[in-house]
Amino acid sequence: MTVTNHSRGAATPPRIVALAGGVGGAKLAEGLYRVLPPEGLSVVVNTADDLDLQGLRVCPDLDTVLYTLAGLADPVQGWGIAGDTFCALELLGRYGAPTWFRLGDRDLATHIRRTALLRAGARLTEVMRTLADALGVHARLLPMCDEPVATRVRTPEGTLDFQEYFVRRHHADTVLGLEFAGVEEAQVTPEVSAAVQEAVAIVLCPSNPFVSLGPLLAVPGMRDLLRRPGTPIVAVSPIVAGQALRGPAADMLRSLGHEPSALGVARLYSGLVHGFVLDEADRALAPQVEALGLRALVAPTVMNSPDDRRRLAAATLAFAAVISG
Repeated sequence: MTVTNHSRGAATPPRIVALAGGVGGAKLAEGLYRVLPPEGLSVVVNTADDLDLQGLRVCPDLDTVLYTLAGLADPVQGWGIAGDTFCALELLGRYGAPTWFRLGDRDLATHIRRTALLRAGARLTEVMRTLADALGVHARLLPMCDEPVATRVRTPEGTLDFQEYFVRRHHADTVLGLEFAGVEEAQVTPEVSAAVQEAVAIVLCPSNPFVSLGPLLAVPGMRDLLRRPGTPIVAVSPIVAGQALRGPAADMLRSLGHEPSALGVARLYSGLVHGFVLDEADRALAPQVEALGLRALVAPTVMNSPDDRRRLAAATLAFAAVISG
């Protein structure tokens, strides 16, 4: 298998599937998008943090990946649209509507169009294809399922909806447990199934293993689908030197009884992935990762620039190629 240095005009581009959620996942997905022919990438995205707000269906992880691949994402926040304004949100606040979840004026257009298409009977997968096409994104942007799934976070203060925990309460609560309401009724979509069956490699992006990739992997049949003989699965650690670059992943590892380190994440993925990418700051952990039966790659995983994203993507794909032999 050869997955690096491809011409965008290649007749038969390699098919890569990335599993993603959140800003870290979107960054590596963008790196993969830039080093592969655009049609060679499918990104399967977490939808368990979706919510209804102001009468609209909002899909934060899908939109973060969409805006990132379209070159529209706010480069500082990593989410939302660069240069967006919040005039509608300001007036909503004057009307007494909740404004703790910030929706920009241009961002609102995405949610309005998505909600209209869903109400007209389209599947979420079809809706995202329409939005991606309109923004010039050629990668396949695939929701993990079309059925609604909702992450619930168990804390000492009670069970919270994910966005209540994550945004409104600034993920400050100790996480005692998680549930993915509705996941038992979810189904792998034909589009996700086809993408995985065509893939020469599968990449687990550096996303929170519990609330970004956890719901995705909990969709019935997803893990079995991913375990295709001969298809290498490589995960990139979201933890560097014991810390999450963004978000509560390290705190969740600790409170849920796992080691808050790249090794702790590797243990979670053991039995599913074949290779694990960890940062140079965690080089000393590589032998322990390999003791789990995984191949380990030490590489710069902090993505501060577009070049960082492309370099990590290329290194990850080359690693997958070595694993596949």
